[in-house]
Amino acid sequence: MSTSERVEAAREVLRAKAIREFDEPIQLASGKLSRHFIDGKAGLSRAADLQLACDAIHSLVSDAGIAYDACGGLTLGADHLAVGVAISSGRQWFFVRKEPKGRGTGRQIEGAEVGPGVRVLLVEDVVSTGGSMLKAFDIIQATGAAVVAAATLIDRGDTASAEFDDRGIPYFTLGTYRDFGLEAV
Repeated sequence: MSTSERVEAAREVLRAKAIREFDEPIQLASGKLSRHFIDGKAGLSRAADLQLACDAIHSLVSDAGIAYDACGGLTLGADHLAVGVAISSGRQWFFVRKEPKGRGTGRQIEGAEVGPGVRVLLVEDVVSTGGSMLKAFDIIQATGAAVVAAATLIDRGDTASAEFDDRGIPYFTLGTYRDFGLEAV
């Protein structure tokens, strides 16, 4: 299956299983309101659907000639994609905690060792403004690792793409709000 075929098939799964419409607007993680909620975790809860989406993300990034050693992002939106893309690509995975662990090792990044010399693919399931991805970006960069690309299932607005463009980071989506006939948030 070609990359474009994988992306289109993943979009169909997301369209059918991840997008819910409500009568009244609900608040998103970004603080914005929308009648549409995109649940990238429930939408990809079937193993074959998750594998399809993760294969598509890896294909987009590798077709662009971008090499990475590990894949991860801010928990909880990135967790399933981090593991799935790691399996699809044969790379390592990691999760970024919102705050450092308050006991034990006190780590903020769990899984693969992330630090100098490690090339990272940053992932998030659904992006509105990119706030979660940018928080993870800053935490990862502080370790000395290099974020070489960022990817999401669906981008609900135009803010994140501009932010990553400003940072010189290639940004990939399986689709945007336009592809799914949604209003931007």
